[in-house]
Amino acid sequence: MRQWILLRGLTRETAHWGGLVADLQQALPGDAVLALDLPGNGQRHHRPSPTTVQGMVQACRAELVARGLAPPYHLLAMSLGAMVAVEWAHTAPAEIAGGVLVNTSLRPFSPFYQRLRPRNYGALLRLVLLAPSAQVLEQQVLVMTSNRAAERATVLPAWVAVRTARPVSALNALRQLLAAARYRALATAPQPPLLLLASRHDQLVASACSQALAAAWNLPLVMHPFAGHDLPLDDPAWVVAQVRQWATRPPHPSGGAPVTAA
Repeated sequence: MRQWILLRGLTRETAHWGGLVADLQQALPGDAVLALDLPGNGQRHHRPSPTTVQGMVQACRAELVARGLAPPYHLLAMSLGAMVAVEWAHTAPAEIAGGVLVNTSLRPFSPFYQRLRPRNYGALLRLVLLAPSAQVLEQQVLVMTSNRAAERATVLPAWVAVRTARPVSALNALRQLLAAARYRALATAPQPPLLLLASRHDQLVASACSQALAAAWNLPLVMHPFAGHDLPLDDPAWVVAQVRQWATRPPHPSGGAPVTAA
């Protein structure tokens, strides 16, 4: 039985996976699927967010120990969560059986203006510093992260309710931004096998970041043709299908060559 640990991105929580957790569980009925909040988010929103990705890894490991869940784990992680997954795989490779990384970006493989597209700088600062209403904030997040915002607007009431019930403080948002900005991955790939999923038309983080990482670490990469940064929101069925295909693949003696699909 595989144990899947799902990690979301900056200021987002387990509820933002939507129906993907249940869909993944249905697609992999013999596995266990658990979405975990990073400190400062979700059920852990009262806790201070670590200012380093390494601190986030330590917090996740401690949380799983407290829940009595022993490794090895499979990770499905996106954005900041994917940075945590990479560091975890480097720090404790025996604990990670494999991982799927969604729309991530890492130093030293990509420049800052690809890791966070400049068109979003002003909007992000306003969201963090000006503390708009939950409705305004979540509407802006939807526009920045989805390429199907009009179709996916039905998620807004749930997102607003989550934001109201479990608000992420401005300080914790800044601490998470700091952790993401200062993180630098090792030049060599982690030992556990990894799959990269990326949105070709991601408006928040350039898909070139995933392409650069795939080239540097010789990893398989599958590109989605139309989704935005929140790929699990824009096309959850595609994400589940890719994860299932990768998780149930036959072993390959060389690990396989990177493959990019439209």
